[in-house]
Amino acid sequence: MTARTSFLRQAWQTRSLLTWLLWPLSLLLRIAVTYRRALYDAGLLASHRLPVPVVVVGNVLLGGVGKTPIVMALAQHLQARGLRVGVISRGYGRHGEEVHEVSDNSSPADAGDEALLIARRCRVPVVVGADRPAAGRWLLQRHPETDVILSDDGLQHLALQHDLALCVFDERGLGNGWLFPAGPLREPWPRPHQVPQWLLFSVPDAALAARRPDGQAFLLQRRLAECAYNAAGEKRPLSQWRAQPCHALAAIAKPEAFFDMLRQHGLQLDTPLALPDHDPLTSLPAAFGDGKDWLCTEKDASKLWPAYPQTWAVPLEVALPATLLAELDAALEAKLSSSHGHKTA
Repeated sequence: MTARTSFLRQAWQTRSLLTWLLWPLSLLLRIAVTYRRALYDAGLLASHRLPVPVVVVGNVLLGGVGKTPIVMALAQHLQARGLRVGVISRGYGRHGEEVHEVSDNSSPADAGDEALLIARRCRVPVVVGADRPAAGRWLLQRHPETDVILSDDGLQHLALQHDLALCVFDERGLGNGWLFPAGPLREPWPRPHQVPQWLLFSVPDAALAARRPDGQAFLLQRRLAECAYNAAGEKRPLSQWRAQPCHALAAIAKPEAFFDMLRQHGLQLDTPLALPDHDPLTSLPAAFGDGKDWLCTEKDASKLWPAYPQTWAVPLEVALPATLLAELDAALEAKLSSSHGHKTA
């Protein structure tokens, strides 16, 4: 996280003199968002529906909130139920806007680091593209057996209709409740929606609980796996690094969160290297390649392994509440049992 980003995150938590000065500009965004939604509601802008249910995992906050691990956890849950899952994503950080499927030979520059991680971890079809309806159609053309599509982000992508939604929040909650640039919100809250929506929070917040009129709320459990692995697939328990200071790198929205979880495992970090989210990791300090053990996130590993295969990736595990999964399963089964899906009654 850059110093500028950190400053804005802190400023957006309160209604200070600075944010009050920016508040008139946020009204322009509110008008634009409201007008755009009205055009879709009136049918003046095309909104497309796919022939299978679409579940969006998105957010109303600017910046990363940890959606991708939730997409992977949800994909694995649905696979365990016997459903055939596909994923669509913009592929943030990649070169180009065209639609294409992620393969084992894709690079982060082709697919985006998060889409590549989903494809490799979950072994499901993943299609990236700025045009979400086109990405969904592409996926179904090549994988017609697909039962359900997960959209990594896309709550504000009104060109593609969705059937269920998970809205993810981090420790910021709603911040000061204002839209950008006076606050951290992408759209007004509570947001209008016509489909079942569940709210996921990474930390409990009693103050925010009174401001949850827009769906049922659940608390996420996030933790690091007990073992790290390298490009060769070798595994090593984190406990083996407790004996001496170790090195860590993170190019994610909140690098310190990763470092703190490593410390909670008893590791002593020697000058952890925090870089901006989605950093290409092409300009690293000389010490990075000196043979020392480095720990990183799985998202970063896809960019590091071609040059540094001995870098150790530590998976982030997300436990979705059983009550949430039960409600989601019931809502999804209703969709699959109707004419809007491959499975019909």
